[in-house]
Amino acid sequence: MTPAELEVADLCVELIRADSSNYGDGSGPGERAAAEVVMARLAEVGIESTYIESEPGRGNVITRVEGTDPSLPALLVHGHLDVVPANAADWSVDPFAGEVRDGYIWGRGAVDMKDMDAMMLAVLRRFKREGLRPRRDMVFAWLADEEAGGVYGAKYLTANHPGLFEGVTESISEVGGYSLEVDPSLRLYLIETAQKGLAWMKLVADGTAGHGSMLNDDNAVTEVARAVARIGGHDWPLTYTPTVRRFLTEVADAFGVPFDENDPQPILDQIGPLVRFVGATLRNTTNPTQLGAGYKSNVIPGQATAVVDGRFLPGFEEEFFKTIDGLLGPKVRREFVHHDIALETTFDGALVESMIAALKAEDPAARAIPYCMSGGTDNKTFFADLGVRGFGFVPLRLPADMDFASMFHGVDERVPVDALQFGVRVLDRLLLNY
Repeated sequence: MTPAELEVADLCVELIRADSSNYGDGSGPGERAAAEVVMARLAEVGIESTYIESEPGRGNVITRVEGTDPSLPALLVHGHLDVVPANAADWSVDPFAGEVRDGYIWGRGAVDMKDMDAMMLAVLRRFKREGLRPRRDMVFAWLADEEAGGVYGAKYLTANHPGLFEGVTESISEVGGYSLEVDPSLRLYLIETAQKGLAWMKLVADGTAGHGSMLNDDNAVTEVARAVARIGGHDWPLTYTPTVRRFLTEVADAFGVPFDENDPQPILDQIGPLVRFVGATLRNTTNPTQLGAGYKSNVIPGQATAVVDGRFLPGFEEEFFKTIDGLLGPKVRREFVHHDIALETTFDGALVESMIAALKAEDPAARAIPYCMSGGTDNKTFFADLGVRGFGFVPLRLPADMDFASMFHGVDERVPVDALQFGVRVLDRLLLNY
């Protein structure tokens, strides 16, 4: 076992112990403690890094590795240092202790995504210790604030320090590269090549305020409630983007089930809990999440609001908003709380071929397939605006019975130690040979 494989678990534990909870309102500890772990472990082997705070405590660490062929475009390898909060009372272990138990590292961030942060460190430290250089320039970035939209991380850096990413045309980050075991002779590794767009929308209705005992045919609460019911109850049709169609075709082939476009459920049934990652990528979605109106039980308010979490498929944004506007009704308007583009790239090219080769070299049973995720990552919007083609690739060979999807933002989040060691081997091969 290489030194990188031996140390990756300890690096992951150390990062988990640096509480970097992101509450989304600026009240958390920030990423500085975790960023200091990264910088210290880089400096320990003689790697210089740049530390940038967008706000006090909101830390980002970047280092660039020069390749042997300066004519090749650069690759960005990035992870985020922040994690979602954890309520210790709900956990079997202290979520920030980084406890190693039964072959797993337990703790907040174990899979989202201090596992990749640690793998990046382990591989980079090996390169430096052994004098290894990749073929192309590589930018390694450990970023702040991904869990709250990247304002203090990717957004800040791309807007204020775009030179850090000079020459970068492709990137790898979360959420992809993990395995789904069909049988001992075949494991599918899902590589993220697409992400749904995001539209958090505030619905607003203005009406006539008045006494609750009187007749009122201009009630803002009624108008918003009707709009919420129409939007929340809308039956969005099945829609197959190129990525989703390829994914379903590959899964159907692997499990030996037919692909019926009118009923994809038999295919989705094969992937178990991972359906939480991909089930919502077969259609646009709109889920009402908040309601607001009034201040007294007998007063009809002059305004009522609601918030809807909308997600649209790549290539269907215009159609999505046209449908939404038709469902609102004449007395309700929409405003953006947050709006992100949808993203889709093709499953081809030298980087994809290198990812496939690295996976098969470490797992002969590997078959890589593309998939679309219903959420979003730092690959979207900010790096896409720089023309960077992003992939989700955190290589992990997982136990067949592991409910990997539930680990993300879940209670008792954990990652197998041997999956981290596998990831180091794959990442090492990919970065040296690409």
